[in-house]
Amino acid sequence: MSILKRTPLYDAHLAAGAKMVEFGGWQMPIQYEGILKEHQAVRTAAGLFDVSHMGEIEIAGVGARNLLQRLITNDVERLKPGCALYSPLCNPAGGTIDDLLVYQLEHNRYLLVVNASNIDKDYRWLQNQAVDQEDVTMQNVSEVTCQLALQGPVAEKVLQRLTAINLNEIKYFCFVYGLVEGVQCLISRTGYTGEDGFELYFASEHAETLWHAILTAGQGEGVQPVGLGARDTLRFEACLALYGHELTDEISPLMAGLGWTVKLNKPDFIGREALSKEKAGISHRLVGLEMIERGIPRQGYLLQKEGQEIGWVTSGTFAPTLAKNLGLAYVLAQYAESGSEVDVMIRNKPVKARIVPKPFYKRGV
Repeated sequence: MSILKRTPLYDAHLAAGAKMVEFGGWQMPIQYEGILKEHQAVRTAAGLFDVSHMGEIEIAGVGARNLLQRLITNDVERLKPGCALYSPLCNPAGGTIDDLLVYQLEHNRYLLVVNASNIDKDYRWLQNQAVDQEDVTMQNVSEVTCQLALQGPVAEKVLQRLTAINLNEIKYFCFVYGLVEGVQCLISRTGYTGEDGFELYFASEHAETLWHAILTAGQGEGVQPVGLGARDTLRFEACLALYGHELTDEISPLMAGLGWTVKLNKPDFIGREALSKEKAGISHRLVGLEMIERGIPRQGYLLQKEGQEIGWVTSGTFAPTLAKNLGLAYVLAQYAESGSEVDVMIRNKPVKARIVPKPFYKRGV
């Protein structure tokens, strides 16, 4: 049995009363004071997340840009130093190896942020694709890199107390380098909760310093530590994909509604041929579900229409902000129209649900 990894904040989580669970090979906090309370804190104030289990891979060299153009579906030519983009990483069949963030750190140097459960898989794939490229270097820096995320309406106000950097000048999907509580950080503004906020990337030995400094700065503002439980309900309400649920090696970004990340007009990239063919006739669509009858649509539950199987649920839960039982599901394209009713098979019993628009939650609406 493999030993679970721990982030540098493991002891801090225990001290804060966290309930720890296994996630992607890591021991991670699922909750502190409760998922509903932590969810509400992010929507109304701010929550601090330890996301140091995520992977970081540096790619550098004169051939780095061309390599990335061939590897990801989005267009690296859109990037410049100080900016980031979101992209799937596809296999030749168009399935999704992972979804990731690409930061351009400087000329010919990039940072890829990948999902925790896929770090080793992604790194092997990237290395194999670059095996003959002497003008590219690659390094997995996950073990020495920490990442914290502060998300919510007061995130900027709280973090600003710890840095001389003007956080208001950091645009969405951009970043700067600067000191936070005396620690050198990459400070970015992306997010995975549907709220505004920041990510801090820094050397692992400073983890507890920054963790406690941010919580102290947020005292009186409603800031609290948030575990993976509320992280999932938050991203779910915003209909942001979770690898292993909405995206897998068999599910393409087109099927997942991420066509805006697939630039078929750029030079050849891995999966382009398969995705070009799929675009002419996508078999399934990712839709939102709202339960009409009592029940929660859980991952793996089948969907039926008039007794015929038409799809399956990828994620589902009680959405705290909306006080509704909601789900995300793949359905055959001809049944994907908003407003139509389907049956969610819960313990072999059909339970009525309605297809509704995504996202379920949008900040400021």
